[in-house]
Amino acid sequence: MLIYAETKAQFLSDNNDQDIEEVILERFKAATGRKVGPSEFNSWRTSLGYMAKVLSDPGIPSDTGVAIELHIPQTSKRIDFILTGRDTQGQKHVVLVELKQWQKAEATGKDAIVNTFVGGGHREVVHPSYQAWSYTTLLEGFNEAVYQGGIQVHPCAYLHNYDRDGVIDNSCYDGYLSKAPLFLKGSEERAQLRAFIKEYIQVGDNKEVLLELANSPIRPSKALADSLKKLLKAQPEFVLIDDQKEIYEAVLASARAASAEQPRVVIIEGGPGTGKTVLALHLLVQLTAEGFNGKYVSKNAAPRKVYETKLVGSMTRSRFSNLFSGSGSFMDDEPNTYDMLVVDEAHRLNEKSGLYGNLGENQIKELIGAAKCSVFFIDEDQRVTLSDIGSKQAIRDFAAAKGATVEEYALASQFRCSGSDGYLAWLDNTLEIRPTANRLLTTEEYEFQVFDSPEALHTAIEAKNTQNRARVVAGYCWPWRSKKNKDAYDIEIGGYQRQWNLDQDGSLWIIAEKSVEQVGCIHTCQGLEVDYIGVIIGPDLILRDGEVMTSAEHRDRHDKSIKGYKKLKKEDPEFALKEADLIIKNTYRTLMTRGMKGCYLYCTDPETNAYFRSRLGKAAATETSDSSSIASSV
Repeated sequence: MLIYAETKAQFLSDNNDQDIEEVILERFKAATGRKVGPSEFNSWRTSLGYMAKVLSDPGIPSDTGVAIELHIPQTSKRIDFILTGRDTQGQKHVVLVELKQWQKAEATGKDAIVNTFVGGGHREVVHPSYQAWSYTTLLEGFNEAVYQGGIQVHPCAYLHNYDRDGVIDNSCYDGYLSKAPLFLKGSEERAQLRAFIKEYIQVGDNKEVLLELANSPIRPSKALADSLKKLLKAQPEFVLIDDQKEIYEAVLASARAASAEQPRVVIIEGGPGTGKTVLALHLLVQLTAEGFNGKYVSKNAAPRKVYETKLVGSMTRSRFSNLFSGSGSFMDDEPNTYDMLVVDEAHRLNEKSGLYGNLGENQIKELIGAAKCSVFFIDEDQRVTLSDIGSKQAIRDFAAAKGATVEEYALASQFRCSGSDGYLAWLDNTLEIRPTANRLLTTEEYEFQVFDSPEALHTAIEAKNTQNRARVVAGYCWPWRSKKNKDAYDIEIGGYQRQWNLDQDGSLWIIAEKSVEQVGCIHTCQGLEVDYIGVIIGPDLILRDGEVMTSAEHRDRHDKSIKGYKKLKKEDPEFALKEADLIIKNTYRTLMTRGMKGCYLYCTDPETNAYFRSRLGKAAATETSDSSSIASSV
């Protein structure tokens, strides 16, 4: 998505003859349907005026492309200012400018982190040069026009209110300053920025390079499991951006400071696709490299099994087991056995451990007790079984009992669902998990379609599976007959007949070569991702009289996610219904956010299918109707 795309001449006209911030606001509202806060509006007014001064140089061609607020692929971030053109040899160039209104900053001693006044208070944020460089790295990794089309990207940062003070430009930041030069307040600095631009742009492109960049196909994200081999060799393919980098450095500092006498507990909250697992693995790699004794912990076996399979040949299984562990293996550990434990998907933790759930006292307590520093990544909206007890409050309580210092952070950078925060808000509203302003799904950033039959949905997903990155999943509403009879069908809806994920694939279902033919469930996909996910909503979630209703009775009796429901209903019917309603809605929310590029949907209940289609904007609804017809005829 691109908010503003013009030539330099038009940009100067919009700035000099109009109020540039009003021009950008109108285009922003037209493109997104949303407004912006006063601080962002004021930053446009101030910073774009300074960029107009920079561009008031006849040496910069008048037909140079100018872009404002360019959406970065696979995230919810936007690049402040971009210039495009060519050099005298015809090479295509992009100059990326990160704009800041800062006046002062303080060094922190953390890599690429400074303390400055933003958002009404002082806090630690990434250095502007690091930010500009990290955005460039993402373009080089995901934008086809850059990595295949020959466009060269040159980042820099412009702090037009900041006097050079030896802090923001300290030699400790040289590694990032060399990648993305920093330009500060004053006419001399402005002249240097002009020279930087003219070094790469000598010939205008009349927006040609700009539009090529903005309209470029986005290469599918590098799956975490495929990159783990390099990640564990301290060669991460994923660059941490903004809040990810800030939290990473803060947690490293906490882990380094923790001791048996002064233990630390860190809670990191983040929704689907905010990079929790990527950040967790970065922490594991770095702290392990520093000699810390620790592990990556997850209750869900599927991600761990995928990582183990991908690491065959580069890591022994014993080495793997020393780094990756389930959550139920810490009950007998001595206090502070580990320097650090990185706990992913902490919302999935259970009270008891063992095959029969009869061992230990409480997994949260045991994890905190076993480590000098324990880091919990959590999303309470992904609690999908009645036995899931992971909550921020429970972690706080057990940390207090140990006498540990608690730090809490929230991840906002969104990678899954094409970085579309609007899709997640719409999904919460549509499933009636929480009210939001997103009643209709109008985003063009994420592909969502409703199909008239399960056959059409499955056919569409199989067509998207060119790189083994598309799968179909469903609510656990059908018995697993094929587990005992390999020829039996499990999911039968009219003429549609499919099996649940094959028993021999187990936790590896999501990467098995032919598993697109089967249907997966929450137990084999939570914590993992694909490019396209197809979701079948069963009779456990329906719409009646304008209300989304759930029914645990329509789940298969072998579904472990509602184990204990009947007993709970006898003891406390109202609480049981409330808990089951939450679990069912969270399950479908989780399933419908496994796709990085798109989600296809079919509901077994016609009224519910129509309900989801009614919540699509006109463009999305038209696309869905056309696609359903096409898929049905394949």
